[in-house]
Amino acid sequence: MSDRLRNNVIAGLIVFAFWCVSFSAMAADPIVTQATSNSTVTSNSTSNTTSKVKTNPPSAISPSLGANTKCTFGVSGAVQTQILGISTGQTMRDINCENLSISAHLFDMGLKIAAIQVMCLNDRRVFDAMKFAGTPCAIFDPETGEGLIGKAATAEWKKAKNKKYIPKKQDITTMSKNDFLEKLVGGIIAVVLLAILAI
Repeated sequence: MSDRLRNNVIAGLIVFAFWCVSFSAMAADPIVTQATSNSTVTSNSTSNTTSKVKTNPPSAISPSLGANTKCTFGVSGAVQTQILGISTGQTMRDINCENLSISAHLFDMGLKIAAIQVMCLNDRRVFDAMKFAGTPCAIFDPETGEGLIGKAATAEWKKAKNKKYIPKKQDITTMSKNDFLEKLVGGIIAVVLLAILAI
């Protein structure tokens, strides 16, 4: 048997086997699947929804106060209760800072006596320091219209009419009447606000 004939026989057997398998599969009974499902759903639902938003009131925030000049500073405060919030603020002048600034500018312009005089007439400590150093603060002589310094100024300061120009001593240990009233009012307001918080 030649190789060609043998290959043809093998190919024919493969085709015959494939045809037999396919035919038997087509002749078989089909697969039938039946499914029966019964379901009963009974649902009773009662729903009550109550929505009430409960939030805290917005916070009272102290204002941010920036100093417009170098000799001012900001003071602010805020109090928040469950009902009411209060916020306030203001700027305050620093007089001592202003005097130092004016004096420094006068000194920079070469007006040394005027620079010292600004400090002399606004601060008793400077006035006394200049007096004890033997270089008293300058004073205006109303008769001649000139400013006096040195011994002439010392003699002029001794006159009774010029005593009113000497700065008053500040007692650091005691509180002035205005400071006492300011602190008293501030304390009363703080107590009232704390009472509101406790309610």
